[in-house]
Amino acid sequence: MTELEEYYNKFNEEKRLNSRHGRVEFITSMKYIHDCLGSLMNEKQLDLRSQIKILDVGAGTGRYSVPLAEEGYDVTALELVKHNLGRLKQKSDKVKAYQGNATKLKKFGNDEFDLTLVFGPMYHLKSAEEKLAALNEAKRVTKPGGYILVAYIMNEYSVITYAIKEKHIKEGIDGGMLDESFHCTEKANDLYSFVRLEDIEALNAQAALTREKIIAADGAANYIRPYLNALDEEEFDMFVQYHLSTCERADLMGASAHTVDILRVCGDSE
Repeated sequence: MTELEEYYNKFNEEKRLNSRHGRVEFITSMKYIHDCLGSLMNEKQLDLRSQIKILDVGAGTGRYSVPLAEEGYDVTALELVKHNLGRLKQKSDKVKAYQGNATKLKKFGNDEFDLTLVFGPMYHLKSAEEKLAALNEAKRVTKPGGYILVAYIMNEYSVITYAIKEKHIKEGIDGGMLDESFHCTEKANDLYSFVRLEDIEALNAQAALTREKIIAADGAANYIRPYLNALDEEEFDMFVQYHLSTCERADLMGASAHTVDILRVCGDSE
């Protein structure tokens, strides 16, 4: 069993996803997933959701793949961790679910999916080479004109939350976990990888993928967890509306805990 598998066997992923800050991330991500799906349906002049094929790479326990399948889309999920895969299969028999690695999507052919989600792998792939391999594989299996949505954990969230708030800043610098520009190195965390916008842009350039937009999936939500938890449902809904109105703002992007990069695979004529 790998260290990652051991971690997810103990980590309560369901609790995180159902928390207030997890709900902000989910609501925001689903809004933009639906925007992409709506565009595909219109462009292809499709009548049935089942005509759209979605691949969820690093699907976890099915937070996204299960509701999308319930909505009628043709959904395939790939998950590395057996524990998570088992939970996903328990939730729905509408999702075609397999175990596999994001860097080698050998189960799937070229140009097979209309929309590919890569919402977990970039959190844990440590090197730029591994991240690029995952991005290239997502591109390979996605049809020309299709969308790839990729989630990342941002560098400044890690520095502000763990290095400064939890008083590990000296340890981080002395131990080589942060470089001279306070960029997290591969030593920063055994399991997680933290990036900046320029790192994401470099990967996109190497993979020759075109960005439609990038969004702050949760914005300030992770920084203010106790305050979100103290809101009543009406107040929380108002926070979500505030967040949705600001999540595309470039001046707030880098400090978000998570971002979702919305990419388009160029068509044959592009």
